Amino acid sequence: MIKHLPIASHIFEQIAEEFGTPFHLYDEAGIRDNARRLHKAFSWAPHFKEFFAVKALPNPYIMQILAEEGCGADCSSLAELCIAEAAGLSGADICLTSNDTPAEEFIKALSLGAIINLDDISHIEFLEKEAELPEMISFRYNPGPMRKGGNEFIGVPEQAKYGMTGAQLLEAIAICRDKGVKRFGIHTMVVSNELNGAYYAETAEMMFKLAVRIKKIMGISVEIINLGGGIGIPYLPEEAPVDLDMLGAQIRLLYERILVPSGLGGVLLAMENGRLMTGPFGYLAARALHYKDTYKNYIGLDACMADLMRPAIYGAYHHISVCGKEDQPCDMIYDITGSLCENNDKFAIDRALPQIEIGDLLVFHDTGAHGHAMGFNYNGKLRSQELLLGADGKVSRIRRAETLNDYFATVDYPALRKIILAGI
Repeated sequence: MIKHLPIASHIFEQIAEEFGTPFHLYDEAGIRDNARRLHKAFSWAPHFKEFFAVKALPNPYIMQILAEEGCGADCSSLAELCIAEAAGLSGADICLTSNDTPAEEFIKALSLGAIINLDDISHIEFLEKEAELPEMISFRYNPGPMRKGGNEFIGVPEQAKYGMTGAQLLEAIAICRDKGVKRFGIHTMVVSNELNGAYYAETAEMMFKLAVRIKKIMGISVEIINLGGGIGIPYLPEEAPVDLDMLGAQIRLLYERILVPSGLGGVLLAMENGRLMTGPFGYLAARALHYKDTYKNYIGLDACMADLMRPAIYGAYHHISVCGKEDQPCDMIYDITGSLCENNDKFAIDRALPQIEIGDLLVFHDTGAHGHAMGFNYNGKLRSQELLLGADGKVSRIRRAETLNDYFATVDYPALRKIILAGI
């Protein structure tokens, strides 16, 4: 498999000339088509909802696109709840997945009518004390050693900080029932960036059996079964994407075999994919600034780890296109680096690429999830702009690049303010 850019190289060059570099560019048409593929794969379900994991790409313009395609929002912070609200979502279209959650986030979620998905049994008392218990509550399940596998991104379940045990989940439902909660959901998230569709189907089987168990033991029919996210994308050219139609068909068989005979055929089947929804449709573009020849060949860019940190923290692979040189032989070996004062500030190590010259435009594929979102300001680096390639082919800026004024806005230091106001 060859990775292609969504537009011709010379168009990327035109965008770079107009907007400057570095920038993340998102492909609206690709995001929309992908959302429709997911919904088609689960169109057999009486009720299905994809709650987009906002943390993957927290931009209201992107959330609005996905909302228009029928997606809700999975939020894990106050800022993400605000993004969902700004995009026009409310009520059961928003899910707050609790994780060491402060009171203000619970209060905001309740004001929106969002689904509260509690991470721990102790959060029941906290929520009741700091806010109130809503009519519906969902609980996050951690199967521990019952669920084998996992990967380096989220870890094996029993070592993950998320979720509660099966016994705790049953106790949590009982506590909330006795306190007047009327409706319940269950949720899990046990894997991240998983390309094995069978693993996800096995997770569905686990959750369906848990729902049946809850009904048999407690007489409670859960209304939501959220399978979490974690469906991966093919970062490597030789990898294949998860076949969503096949996955949907596999889960349908389990749904009809396990849930329907137990009277749970009307449940809302939910997911909270982030990477799957936007990851393949984002691109980071940066210019080659410097060439260094020491013990290795280095190409230094005008982007750095602050713009895409996945390679540095995970050793993650992102394919690189050198604009205008896609058909040239990859007969040079480079480390592609940024200017951060950290030796792990490398986008690629020992990567075979065409010969790169100063000024060449490099484009990193699959940066549409956990790319710009994971940016930071160490070394005083400023986060880059975000652009949207509209379905009509027009490009617009949906987030400007940070400035020094942004960076120092929270520092009340007159001499520094004078320098900034005077201009650099």
